[in-house]
Formats: sequence, structure tokens, C-alpha cells
Amino acid sequence: MKRWGIVTLAVFLMLYLSGLGRQVQGAEEYPVKPIVFILGVEAGSDGDVLSRPFAHRVSTLLGQPIVVVNKPGAGSSLAYREVQSAKPDGHTIGWASATIIINKLQGVSPYDYHDFTILGTYYTAIPIIVASTKTKRPFKTIEEVISFAKAHPGDVSIATSGVGMSWWVATMAFQEGTGAQFNIIPQLGAGAFAIAQVAGGHTDLAVLGLAAAKPHIDAGNVRFLAVFGSKRVSGYDHVPCFKDVGYDISWESPNLTMGPPKMPKHVTDVLVKAVEKAANEPEYKKFLMERYTIPNYLPPDKALSFLDGQRIVVRRIMEKAGILKEK
Repeated sequence: MKRWGIVTLAVFLMLYLSGLGRQVQGAEEYPVKPIVFILGVEAGSDGDVLSRPFAHRVSTLLGQPIVVVNKPGAGSSLAYREVQSAKPDGHTIGWASATIIINKLQGVSPYDYHDFTILGTYYTAIPIIVASTKTKRPFKTIEEVISFAKAHPGDVSIATSGVGMSWWVATMAFQEGTGAQFNIIPQLGAGAFAIAQVAGGHTDLAVLGLAAAKPHIDAGNVRFLAVFGSKRVSGYDHVPCFKDVGYDISWESPNLTMGPPKMPKHVTDVLVKAVEKAANEPEYKKFLMERYTIPNYLPPDKALSFLDGQRIVVRRIMEKAGILKEK
């Protein structure tokens, strides 16, 4: 009887340990269901256009669908809050731009990039300036814009992203760097809103990315006047950088993917590897360059250092603009 009891106990222990092993193995598996990728900009904006192909590549690498959810508003802080508060199991991740630096500085959000699990950057966006061809003064060159704005302070209108968003920072740098005074009109979102304003002739200018502007440039609704980067755009070689016309003005916006804080290491490792492979995929890099966007993969540690450097620049601009809330 005792022997039978011992055998029964041994069998029970084997079954128990086998089940425990399966549970542990299951806990190590990732991903086990579709992943939600939260974008803090509207559909059709630069961040949306450039991020969806990236998310598709990550999905292919992970073997699970990635559902892109647009959640614009409040300088993308609504989206950031949703990612930050999500369960840290890797099934909710998100996009971030320079606003992940800006929002905390201007008091819009208690979070910045230190409050997330950084998974890596995948591109750097450089804004451009376009002019409407449908207003009463369809500017043909950036020099003409600056000269007119200096002679008529506040008359030239510029559609840009919401206050504190990346294209807004670029617009403020443009105003500061030229010494001209513009009528800056922040939109509820980013590129898709700005291009609608300028292409419809509701504003004279817009600051946005080429991804959102290109269809309207090609259609003749807007004229491409200048770029904020150090190089001219391939295919638009006639369009100057600001340094070409005598102004030391530049701005670039890092774009990255991130998850909630305290994600398990095995989940983070899987995502970091997928982000690196997707960001460096040749066809995706070609897609980015065709839209005047710099393929720019940085692993989490280097991304953190890059963001720290950008934070210094943003803080100075916001302090001059009088909207810095951080002491």
C-alpha cells in the first residue's frame, strides 16, 4: 500500500512539474497574440505614412499581426499616455517623435522618453516649407517670403503642427532664425492638417514633412520652397536648404518605437531585434529616402543619448518662446 502511494506521489509530481514547465515555457513565448502599435498622429500625416510600412515589416518578423491605431491630440501625449500605462507584455507598443521630449518641458504631460522602454529609432524626419499656389500672394521663393514677412510683420500665415509638436518647433526656429514675424497657425494634428490648409489656400505657407506634402507638390497645389536639413532633396535639386540662402536654420525629428516601462527582458530583446531588422531593410530605407527622410536606426542606448542631446536644443527654443514649464 505504501509502495502504491509512493508511485502515485511520483506520478503526481511528474505531472505537476511537467505542467509547471509548460507554464514557464509559455511565459517565455512572445508574441502570442496581435500587437497594437499606437501612433500619436492622424492618418495621412508624415508619421503615419512613414510608420505603417515599418510596422508591417516588424509584424512579418514577429509572425503576428500589428494593428496600427491612430490616436492624435495634445501633442501626441494621449497616445504616449496609453502606451505608458499599457500592460508591459510587449503586445502594446507605440511610435514617438520629438514630442516625447517636448511635452514634459511644456507641462503637457508628466512623461518623457525616460518613462518608457526604448526599442530603437527607425528614421529621422526633416521638415520642409511649402507655399500655396492658391492665395492672393503665391510666393515663388523662400527669399521672397522672408523679405515680404520682414516688411509686413504678421501678414504671412503658416500652418504647422500643434504647439510643442515637432513641426511647430521647426516653425519657431524658422521665425527666430530669419528675424521675420509670421502669423503661425498651429493645427490640431500634424502634416495632414497643415497640408489641407495650405493646399486649399487657407494659409500662405506650411511647415511639414515631404511625405504629406509630395502629392500636393506634384499636383501643383503647393510650391516647395526650402528644406531644414543640411542637404537638398533628391529630385528637387532646385529647392535650397536654409544655409544656401544665408540662414543657419535646421531641425530634425527623431522617430522611434517604444513600449511601457518595466517590460521583461526576453520580450524587449525580441522587439529590439525586430526593430533593428525592419529599420535596416533595404526596401524600407529606399522608401524613406524617396520622401526626404533619413533612415536612422539607433539601438536603445544610443537612442537615449541622441534624445538627451535633442532635449537641450528643444529646451532653448521653448524657453525663448516663453512656454517652458520646467525650471
